[in-house]
Amino acid sequence: LGSDTPAHRRSLKRNENGTLTLSQFSSTVRAVVRIRQKYQAMKKRRMEMAAAGTPFFSSSRSTSPKIFTFDGIVADNIREERNRTKPKKKKKGRILFPNNSRRVPPTVERSRAKNCLVLLCVIVFLQVYNAIENLDDHVLKYDLEGLEKTLKREVFGQQEAVEGLLAHFKEYLSTYVHSKPLVVSLLGPTGVGKSHVGRMLAQHFRSVVGEQLVMQYFVLHHCPSEEDLPICTQNLMSHVSEMVTQAEEEEKIPIFIFDEMEHMPTELLDTVLTLILTRDSNEYLNAIYVLISNLEQEEITKFVLQNSSSLAVSGRPRLSKELNPLLHSGLKKHHSLWREAELMPLTLLEKSHVMECFMDEMSREGFYPDRSHVERLADELPYYSVGEREFSRTGCKQVVAKVNLL
Repeated sequence: LGSDTPAHRRSLKRNENGTLTLSQFSSTVRAVVRIRQKYQAMKKRRMEMAAAGTPFFSSSRSTSPKIFTFDGIVADNIREERNRTKPKKKKKGRILFPNNSRRVPPTVERSRAKNCLVLLCVIVFLQVYNAIENLDDHVLKYDLEGLEKTLKREVFGQQEAVEGLLAHFKEYLSTYVHSKPLVVSLLGPTGVGKSHVGRMLAQHFRSVVGEQLVMQYFVLHHCPSEEDLPICTQNLMSHVSEMVTQAEEEEKIPIFIFDEMEHMPTELLDTVLTLILTRDSNEYLNAIYVLISNLEQEEITKFVLQNSSSLAVSGRPRLSKELNPLLHSGLKKHHSLWREAELMPLTLLEKSHVMECFMDEMSREGFYPDRSHVERLADELPYYSVGEREFSRTGCKQVVAKVNLL
């Protein structure tokens, strides 16, 4: 280039300003030329490879993605930055013990609360076990299994009433402390076994708790006239009080059996209700009252005759559930005493049950119970006929008299 050319003058002018020299400008030009040559060579090569059908960027060794991103580089930089800024943990030096000394392991302190918790669990277990054993001992003391065998052997046709009575006894006699006495009312027509059950209960409990803790009260015998009502009331109160006091001392439960309740005057009914009602003190709470009567016998007879077919199919499981509400409504009109009682209705006996009564009574009297003879005796009694079933009008009431005539 000449010394007077405009380019030379511009270079000299820029050199005077101190921004760009001639040597720097020539190196820049050479770099541009080289880049252009490389670009032309790459363009020519690409055109040749495109004509041959080979991709320009394909390579067997290349594993780089077609689209370039900065994700991997940024993640690596972040990871390196964290590793660089993360404080290094100092390695603890090993503790060396002298050869002539013993290593003492650290002592582990045991908490005293664990010992107290174990002791508390043992005490609770012993208390519960002792309570269960006491319940079993209390029930065994009354020999309810023997009572169950006796009732099922000697009471015919009253399976539901017997099972209900035993269930109430087992539940009540399983413990000694109660909030109220147990009151059970045996109801039913004549000759179905109410008084017979009362006699067996009295006999059984006399043998297990003693003669003095069982009272069998017959109204027509102990208080035959109305003129003796004040004396009868006083005697009944004193007798019950003495029995309850003795039972408290012996830690036993007395039993009071009242028969012929349908003949009991209102004054005596009020006295019995006073004894049964819950009081503030523990006196009179641990006792069993059995009320025997033939009240509402017409209602029981009517119900059994009207439902004889359904009772035969179901085995009488619904007798007390449907009959007890009807009986409660009539008994409340008679006296409020029966509001506190658990009702146990005894139903009519069928002809087969009457024959069992004959066979049992004949065996007791020493007669051979011939089947044909027993059927002939049973046919002499009156019956209610409902379909193919026959219910005795008098139950087993006349069985003893018939056998005594043999």
